Amino acid sequence: MSLEAIFQEIEAEHKKLPGKTSFYYKNLVSGKTFGLNASVPIIAASVIKLPIMAEFFFQAAEGQIDMNTEYAIQADDKLPSCGALNYMHDGLKVTLKDLCTLMIILSDNTATNLLIRRLGMAEINQRIQSLGLKSTELTRLLFDAKAQDKGLENRVSAEDMGFLLSLLYDGKLVNTQASNQMLNILKNQRLNGKMPFFLHGVPIAHKTGEDDGISHDVGIVYASEPFVVCFLSEETDVPSFERWIQDTTFLLANASSHKK
Repeated sequence: MSLEAIFQEIEAEHKKLPGKTSFYYKNLVSGKTFGLNASVPIIAASVIKLPIMAEFFFQAAEGQIDMNTEYAIQADDKLPSCGALNYMHDGLKVTLKDLCTLMIILSDNTATNLLIRRLGMAEINQRIQSLGLKSTELTRLLFDAKAQDKGLENRVSAEDMGFLLSLLYDGKLVNTQASNQMLNILKNQRLNGKMPFFLHGVPIAHKTGEDDGISHDVGIVYASEPFVVCFLSEETDVPSFERWIQDTTFLLANASSHKK
């Protein structure tokens, strides 16, 4: 099946999905792209942690933070799952790099809010803008009910996340060393029920997001021809959307593996 035929099949299946959904694909060898509602802002859930990680590595490279600085986790810091820190003893010492790693591989919410406060919300948004991300914004801490009641939501777009992932793959997010470090963190993702579901043995550097009616997965699939693929949704039927993520990723990876 040609890539064009695959895109037609993806679009046909996408039309069946309820809610607000978006998709972005980029072949990292040919540069071929394809998107469905790719520039539409979507409630970010935990995918906002990707630009937060980028800002963490920028500030480390600029000497504003030391990754090895230790922080003792306090009871007041702890937030509900996802994550691990919520279940650890008060006073547990972790480094800032540990917080960044846990924020990605376990989607740790405690780690995320600690990093937002340390890095600065304004600084994170300035970086988002300087990178040219057009539909991405961090407007509040996680689990900030008062801000949410005011209508404040963190948002991303499939196209923006695809661009960020492309920079990582090319070694151009901060620098080559930092890009490789971020990719290694993303490859250690522990939440693997979506894009990797049918791709046994295929490395994937990715970040998920979940909430009521929301399911996301964005990442790089290291098939024979690596590609970026981003799935975002809100107000959707989560089981149906996640099955579409699984099937579509498999279809694209299989096409890449058999391309002549």
